[in-house]
Amino acid sequence: MGDVLAGIHSTWEFDTDSVLIRFERGIRTPKLFHVLAERRIPYEALSAVELAPGGKRGTVVLRAVPREGADPLLEAAAGQLKEGSDPYRLVLPVERQLLADYYATELCSVLGPEADEPAERHMVAAPPAPLSFKAYDGKASFDGQTITFRWFWTGASSAKWRAGDQSFTVDELEGVEWRSPEGLNGHLRLRPHSSDGSSPGGDTPPINADQDPASVVFGLGYGLVYESLPFAASVLAAVRAAEPVMALEPAGSTPHGSLPRQLRADPADIADRIRHLGELHESGLLTDEEFTQKKAELLAEL
Repeated sequence: MGDVLAGIHSTWEFDTDSVLIRFERGIRTPKLFHVLAERRIPYEALSAVELAPGGKRGTVVLRAVPREGADPLLEAAAGQLKEGSDPYRLVLPVERQLLADYYATELCSVLGPEADEPAERHMVAAPPAPLSFKAYDGKASFDGQTITFRWFWTGASSAKWRAGDQSFTVDELEGVEWRSPEGLNGHLRLRPHSSDGSSPGGDTPPINADQDPASVVFGLGYGLVYESLPFAASVLAAVRAAEPVMALEPAGSTPHGSLPRQLRADPADIADRIRHLGELHESGLLTDEEFTQKKAELLAEL
C-alpha cells in the first residue's frame, strides 16, 4: 500500500506485506506502548479488520484482529489487556472515518487464504532480547537463551531466599504464565517441564507466586510493571522456537529437568545474603539445619 495513517497514540505505516505500527510516547499514551515502541505485523498474521465507533465521542477505531497463536505478545497476555492498551487498535478522529474505511477495505483484500485458521507458529516477532525489569521481589533478565531471577532481600520471601537466585534455559520450559500487574496477584511465572519430560499440571494446586522460585511478583502499590508483558512474550517465543529441537532428542535421552540452576554471585553479594539468612534464622523462619545448609551452599560459591 505504501501509505501512512496517523491516529491517536499510534501511526500505521502500510507496506506491501505488512503494517508497521509506531507508538507515541505522550503523557496520555498507554505505558505499554512506550515499552513496545513499534511492531511490524505481517498481513498473513491477521484474521480480520474491523471499523467501529470509538469509545469516546468523535472517534472511530480501526482494529486489526490477529490470528489465534500468531502473536506471542497476545498469547502471553491471554486476554488480560484493557481495550486502551490493545496494540492492534488505531483510534482516529471521526473526520477520518472515510479514510479509515478505505484502509480497512484494503487490508481485508490482502488477508491470506488461511486467515480464519489458527496460526501454526508465531508470525509476529516478539520484543528482542536482552530484556529485563524489576518486579517487587526480584529482578528478571533474559538474554535470548537464559532467564535469571535475582532476588531483592527487601521483598523476596524466605522460600525464595532458601532456593537462591534462579536460572532457567528456554529448553527447560514448557510455557510462561503472566498475570497483569493491574490486578490482584500480578506475577510472571515460568513453567518448567517436569522431571520426566512431561508438562506440569494435573489436580495439584500451583504454589503461590510469592513462594515459587520460578516466579517474580508485582506487589500491590509497587506500580505497574509494563516491561513484564514484552518480557513474557519474548520468553514464550523462544520457548516455542525451541520445541522442534526438543522433539528431535533421541528416545531415552535425559530430558531437561525442572530444577533451576543457581547463579554464581560475587563475595559482597554472598555476604549480604548470608546476613539475610541470619536474620531469617533469628526470626524463626529458618531452622538451624536449614540455616547451616544454606550458608554452606553460599560459601561454596566463593
